[in-house]
Amino acid sequence: MHGERTIGERGMPSDGSTHEGGRHERRAGFFRAACVLLTLLAGMPGFVAHAGDQPLAPPVGEILLTVSGNIRNGNAAGIAAFDESILRTLPRHSIETTTVVTDGVRRFEGFLMRDLLAMVGAQGRTVTASALNDYVIDIPIEDFRRFDVLVATHMDGVRLQPRDKGPFWIVYPRDAHDELRDIRYDYRWVWQLMRLDVK
Repeated sequence: MHGERTIGERGMPSDGSTHEGGRHERRAGFFRAACVLLTLLAGMPGFVAHAGDQPLAPPVGEILLTVSGNIRNGNAAGIAAFDESILRTLPRHSIETTTVVTDGVRRFEGFLMRDLLAMVGAQGRTVTASALNDYVIDIPIEDFRRFDVLVATHMDGVRLQPRDKGPFWIVYPRDAHDELRDIRYDYRWVWQLMRLDVK
């Protein structure tokens, strides 16, 4: 009949067209389901989203920070080694806050810990942070999901040096959250940071 399409073999319209609308709907449904799944996973303790499993570029300068343990992306034997050039590829952030070891409000600049862990594809519940001064502490990965915890490279515009809490200092936004003034969080402000181990 004029104006109607007949169905031929394999359920395809005899005029050669395809069920594009149905396919688009199925793809949209799959995409929505995937988004819901990722949202649920992101809320689970220990889950850190990552862009892929491609190896990191090898360091060409002095290695300043290493990440080991349960990671999926590395650039050396079982670890991710970072020099200044690799770290500069991470988005930059800043925090203005007081600390228990400095006077007044200070401005810290660096990168978010969760961005670093995402870069290496970290999967775990705890990060063991080790410092040049032999200080070691376990930090729940949940902290980095809940708060904008900074790995500071600069304080008040000056690059942190090992003699002054550098090359990296884990900084919490303590002035933005009352609970971060608890002493248990103060212990997690690791300065002279040099190594992270994901467990």
